[in-house]
Amino acid sequence: MLEKNILKKAFSTMATAKTMAELYEDNFKIVSKYVHATSRGHEAIQIAMAMHLLPQDYAFPYYRDDAMLLGIGMQPYDLMLQLMAKKDDPFSGGRTYYCHPSIKDVDKPKIPHQSSATGMQAIPATGAAMGFWYKENTGIQDDNELKPIVVCSLGDASVTEGEIAEAFQMAALKQLPILYLVQDNGWDISANAAETRAQNAFEYAKGFHGIEAISIDGANFTESYLALEKVVKTIREERRPFLVHAKVPLLNHHTSGVRMEWYRDDLEEAKSRDPYPVLIQQLLDAGFSKEEIQEIEQSVKTLVQQDFDKAQQAEDPQPEDLFTHDFAPTPVIEEVGERNPSREEKVVMVDCALFAVEELMKKHSECLLYGQDVGGRLGGVFREAATLAQKFGDERVFNTPIQEAFIVGSTVGMSAVGLKPIVEVQFADYIWPGLNQLFTEVSRSCYLSNGKWPVSMILRVPIGAYGSGGPYHSSSVESVLTNIRGIKIAYPSNGADLKGLMKAAYYDPNPVVILEHKGLYWSKVKGTDFARVNEPSEDYMLPFGKANIVQEIWEQETAETMTIITYGMGVHWALNASSNIKNQVEIIDLRTLYPLDEEAIFKSVKKAKKCLIVTEEPTNNSFARSLAGLIQENCFKHLDAPVMVIGSENMPAIPLNSTLEFTMIPNVDKVRAKMEELLNY
Repeated sequence: MLEKNILKKAFSTMATAKTMAELYEDNFKIVSKYVHATSRGHEAIQIAMAMHLLPQDYAFPYYRDDAMLLGIGMQPYDLMLQLMAKKDDPFSGGRTYYCHPSIKDVDKPKIPHQSSATGMQAIPATGAAMGFWYKENTGIQDDNELKPIVVCSLGDASVTEGEIAEAFQMAALKQLPILYLVQDNGWDISANAAETRAQNAFEYAKGFHGIEAISIDGANFTESYLALEKVVKTIREERRPFLVHAKVPLLNHHTSGVRMEWYRDDLEEAKSRDPYPVLIQQLLDAGFSKEEIQEIEQSVKTLVQQDFDKAQQAEDPQPEDLFTHDFAPTPVIEEVGERNPSREEKVVMVDCALFAVEELMKKHSECLLYGQDVGGRLGGVFREAATLAQKFGDERVFNTPIQEAFIVGSTVGMSAVGLKPIVEVQFADYIWPGLNQLFTEVSRSCYLSNGKWPVSMILRVPIGAYGSGGPYHSSSVESVLTNIRGIKIAYPSNGADLKGLMKAAYYDPNPVVILEHKGLYWSKVKGTDFARVNEPSEDYMLPFGKANIVQEIWEQETAETMTIITYGMGVHWALNASSNIKNQVEIIDLRTLYPLDEEAIFKSVKKAKKCLIVTEEPTNNSFARSLAGLIQENCFKHLDAPVMVIGSENMPAIPLNSTLEFTMIPNVDKVRAKMEELLNY
């Protein structure tokens, strides 16, 4: 039998969660403006979990975990501010749903932002556990008597997601200090377990060697508390993963918008497993009187009603509140360091990035690099990580499985525990499985946590067509990425820019994607010698959002002039195509696609009067076409011709055959012909 103070605290919390759910139902017209879910039926396991968490721990709850939030010390008023999307919602400032927490309080477990996409939180949570694994293996110690753990809370239906398998695989492979708490109520929304699952989470976990799993009655508080006490103690001491499968009833609607009476045929059976009377009986068995229990219930009802009334009167966000915390402020706002020091030999672009990462890793123990094939055996398929594992160890530079979603999404957890991950996908064509995490978790974390949890990471992406790479190693993807708000995107054309932007990205607290054209890595493509540079100094940094005028002209009264707006390989096509008419062609290298240096673009276009945008992407519905529209809108009165765009042919993929590849993508001759067309317009 548990101590009376434990039972009393648990019951007070459970009564609070139950009272809140009932109050929401009684006031459905008021609270139904925004969708919410409650923990009704799940309270026992959630409260038991909360009571074992410490301030140094990290928790990743899911959207039904309001009892867990109450258990770690959140007040009904806090949750109700989010329920009604109020300005002072402590999690998101009125930006995201009820029970989508993100807190950084000193006296509570840390809860980074995560989305409500079911199962999505497993990868960021596992990333946080991998962060603890990294710290402990490299001597970065936290000053805690008890080592921290990570808890990832999941509904059983979400365990069928493919990204769950990626998280489990890494937890088992690295033996990470994480507890996957799976609350199984037998339902997705209207689909039940028999329709959608070949096995439950306990059975599924057996396939991941190294994850220990148990199955318990999650509706029994005492059983849940004792089981979790043992599991948490083991994780703290032995640093290995566990899965706890907790069977619970769902006693309220899936969400306020999907009512249980529409589809449920098991409501009476579910009510028979209500954890509330079970806990009352445990209190009675421990010596509590019925009067004491009723006193707790009445006290809770008074508090919940008072908080509800107060929350209704709280201030709503103002229109200007929309425009805050999309990014955290970056300290790198000016170009610093020596860009072009005297050197014996010029350095290829890939080595500029390699040297930048090496310098960062020497200086910052929290910097690490991981991805496919970047470890010591190969050092990257482009040798972009060569020697790094040998110099810094296999804990700091390591291979991952073929798991682009994990590579990208784990950075959320890594960043949350104070690390700076540099990760990469092997080719831009392989980024698609990672877009789910990049869009839903990485890019929105700062905004939806109201600035508390920006994701500080760098994602390196080799991109572009070169040497008959074929349809799976040659794509350009910048139009997709520039449609993800909340990330910064670099696309350098030379080694100096790559090193400077890499350094700036490291010190930027926001997520950064660096697109690195593989055809420029070694300057093996004819006409790309400009990508080779005197390696910049170690302290060289280049701020994002500052374009470079790589070829400048004066405004002319009689001669036809034009500006070329481009980036990456396009800079080299433009330089070579304009070699005989340099005095007529200004070339702007964007260097970063977001933020975009609109001032430099508009100034150049207004001066030259004609504009050509050069891209390697197919042009339909592209970033380049969008940029053309922006220029047309802002510079229309100054233009002597339509803004034109040249890019690849609008075909589904880049063919393997060299003749077809040549026909598909731009080149110097194609760009020159387009320039002549525009100058003669």
